[in-house]
Amino acid sequence: MSVTFSLGEIAAYLDAEVRGDSELRITGLSTLQDAGDGQLAFLANPKYTKQLATTKASAVILAPDHAEGFSGSCLIISQPYLAYARISRWFDVSPIKPAAVHPSSIIDPTAVLGDDVYIGPNVVIEMNACIGSGCHIAANSFIGARSSIGANGYIAANVSIYHDVRIGRKVRIHSSSVIGGDGFGIAPRPDGSWEKIYQIGGVVIGDDVEIGSCTTIDRAALSDTILGDGVKLDNHVQIAHNAVVGDHTAIASYSGLAGSARIGRHCIMGGDACIVGHVTVCDNVQLTARTLVTKSISTAGSYSSGSTPLMSTTEWRKNSVRIGQLDALARRVKKLEQ
Repeated sequence: MSVTFSLGEIAAYLDAEVRGDSELRITGLSTLQDAGDGQLAFLANPKYTKQLATTKASAVILAPDHAEGFSGSCLIISQPYLAYARISRWFDVSPIKPAAVHPSSIIDPTAVLGDDVYIGPNVVIEMNACIGSGCHIAANSFIGARSSIGANGYIAANVSIYHDVRIGRKVRIHSSSVIGGDGFGIAPRPDGSWEKIYQIGGVVIGDDVEIGSCTTIDRAALSDTILGDGVKLDNHVQIAHNAVVGDHTAIASYSGLAGSARIGRHCIMGGDACIVGHVTVCDNVQLTARTLVTKSISTAGSYSSGSTPLMSTTEWRKNSVRIGQLDALARRVKKLEQ
């Protein structure tokens, strides 16, 4: 399936200024380096500015300061990367299934299906579950008893949603993710063995959330594990029981929140970052890759640790440079002591 739009149509949607041929046909998106005829590229990172001189893109999305020295057709807008993100949906050719319920699916008579839903092969929907209008549930997915999915949700193949999970509107969950499995709750017995703590809470997920493949969100021991509106989780993210993720927070792959940890609104966790249990991170915090948060953070900003104790990113960068100077410093000290 191919799509094509004029440069003028794209500009009107983005509210961007057109410079060049507004009737130019755009058939796809690409990077400056890889773009060819008919494709629209973008410049978001200044380190790729040199590629403007050699790109074969038919047009480029540019910020005003970069457009000044560019002679080709372009769309001029203050935030090129956001513009690229907004227009990318026009070129998404993912198959759209018409509303239907596959005969191999197993749907409990007490479950409620909204209008215009697609239920794929071998899907299981248990008692009193509720699927909102316009939802797409792909093959082999499981929706547990009393769980609900809001309107226009997308559940990819092989997703497991346990019982008593509440999911908002326009939520996308990718393949092999598990929502509402038991949290890791165990209590030590006198003999050194473990007593399972049954997880009797639930999971609540807000609107416009996206959850990557192979991500797990455990149900709460008591109360709920909560993801706010607009949360974005990468593949292979672990959200433990009773954790809370604030609105519009983004978490990269291999990161996780331990039990009862909380992270605020508009935060970013880089890859392989972790927050230990019962720790709170305030709003507007950035955790760089591999940061381990062992104490609560109450001041917005960027934090890093790597293999060092947690500190501000500014301090961490300075200390990282100094670590590389330790050998030379040790030699100088030794020489002075002789």
